[in-house]
Amino acid sequence: MTIMHAVRKDLRNIAIVAHVDHGKTTLVDTMLRQSGAFGDHQAVIERVLDSNDLEREKGITILAKNTAVRHSGIKINIIDTPGHADFGGEVERGLTMVDGILLLVDASEGPLPQTRFVLRKALALNLPVILVINKVDRPDARIAEVVDEVYELFIDVGASEHQIEFPIVYCNARAGRSWLSVGEISDGGDLEPLFATILDAIPAPTYEVDHPFQALVTNLDASPYVGRLALCRIRHGSVKKGQQVAWCRKDGTIEQVKITEMYVAENLERVPADDAGPGDIIAIAGIPEITIGETIADLVDPRPLPVTHVDEPSLSMTLGVNTSPVAGREGRKLTARMIKDRLDAELVGNVSIAVLTTERPDTWEVQGRGELQLAVLVEMMRREGFELTVGKPQVLTRSIDGKIHEPVERMSIDVPEEFVGVVTQLVAMRKGRLEQMVNHGTGWARMDYLIPARGLIGFRTEFLTETRGTGILHHIFDRYEPWFGDLRTRPSGSLVADRKGQATGYAIINIQERGVLFIGPTTEVYEGMIVGENARSEDMDVNITKPKQLTNHRASSADSYERLFPHQQLSLEQALEFIRDDECVEVTPASVRLRKVVLDQTQRGRSRKSGARAAQASVET
Repeated sequence: MTIMHAVRKDLRNIAIVAHVDHGKTTLVDTMLRQSGAFGDHQAVIERVLDSNDLEREKGITILAKNTAVRHSGIKINIIDTPGHADFGGEVERGLTMVDGILLLVDASEGPLPQTRFVLRKALALNLPVILVINKVDRPDARIAEVVDEVYELFIDVGASEHQIEFPIVYCNARAGRSWLSVGEISDGGDLEPLFATILDAIPAPTYEVDHPFQALVTNLDASPYVGRLALCRIRHGSVKKGQQVAWCRKDGTIEQVKITEMYVAENLERVPADDAGPGDIIAIAGIPEITIGETIADLVDPRPLPVTHVDEPSLSMTLGVNTSPVAGREGRKLTARMIKDRLDAELVGNVSIAVLTTERPDTWEVQGRGELQLAVLVEMMRREGFELTVGKPQVLTRSIDGKIHEPVERMSIDVPEEFVGVVTQLVAMRKGRLEQMVNHGTGWARMDYLIPARGLIGFRTEFLTETRGTGILHHIFDRYEPWFGDLRTRPSGSLVADRKGQATGYAIINIQERGVLFIGPTTEVYEGMIVGENARSEDMDVNITKPKQLTNHRASSADSYERLFPHQQLSLEQALEFIRDDECVEVTPASVRLRKVVLDQTQRGRSRKSGARAAQASVET
């Protein structure tokens, strides 16, 4: 039987992928502007697709989003994907909805670890690539070298001869200009060359003429009016609003459901649609329990599609109820049931995390791609009113051929030349292996490492301190390698409060010489709470609530010259990087506190001694 194929010539589906901060969302902004998506007097904020509060604060894209523009009578669906490695699951799902990608590369920084990751995924799906060299207006742009580096990257990830023959567009996304050759780059122009290249190089969706309706759910959203929305790309056939369809579930069962509402993307809005055909990206309502990876199919002839595979998590942390003495004062959602319900809700829309039970009924193990992904989940929960206790991030190991293997990350570091020595020493302590070092002749050096993932826990803060905040660091999971052995990571201990009360300026003046404090005067503390970082390697219990004894003697004028050093306010990510195995982070809507897992000072002392005795016994045997 001959299968008839047809083409939707009025449609293109593309994803914009790149490393973090290479200008994806900014390019979407200007594409929307130049396609007439905004009114003449409409006020438009920058990075309009970064609609989440966290995305705006951090300046990164966390969730993949789709929009649509029209050019020359053709509709272009655009998926804007995250650039950070921790949100790779969003990228992988986005790639299953499109027929080609725009690969954005910074004209100065060149391809970085996440560029390699998204390119490898796109080539595995046999998607055509358009290379966009962005930020060509940078004074340190090195366009020719970056293009050569991209060609090397294609060869390195095993691209075929056909895949290496990609078109190149040179772009200044912020100004909304593009050119097809380096010689054309000027102060004038628009995005017309980019639009023309998209229409020419990205294939239109193809489908089988007689194939029954079939669509794969790749993302979820919610509407206050119609409930859960399933976002899917129609592979074959067509569908109408109000139609009865087959819901093919993950467990193999098939259920009859009705599509109550259907929407398609037009510019920045979802508009109601009565029908949709092959290649369209639609949002449908009416199936409240549908999840990512399931198929919507024809009722008479349902044909389930294979479930999208997402890379497995490489990092985990424990997350449970807040058990500190000040629990319940700042949050509204405190119980184990509320936390479990929230984690279950997160699992529905985020396929790249996993939630496992632990020995304790009020604590769960959450597995994800990296520290940032897990920290974003905790940050979202605290903003919703939750109080939590979060444990130290741990790497997930595997047993391969009877040997323990651990995840290894590919890390790229850009630093001024004078810091090369100190960075080399820092990474060597964490068992990093230098793969390549390049000096661009601009006073900066790039160093590429393979380093165990656990060596990166707590590394970023130390790296920024040693490079005076000038260093740039990116990393992404690469592969599993045999266990590297013990690492010497954090060399300092903790300053731990030994009693409950309010911190006093008098006590802080005496303690601040011992290390860096995390709290200021009048802060309420409790026994076992970490109030600072000790300059020495061991922990130190301190009385930070000690008041100044008042006498009937006149105060010496020298007292007025005692100086309080500013304390260091740790963010949630910094707190997770700082803690050791016997420490955890207490997270509430108003505060981030560090504490010992065992609060009682006497019990901690006993466990330390028993641990030391056990270690000595193992050495002797």
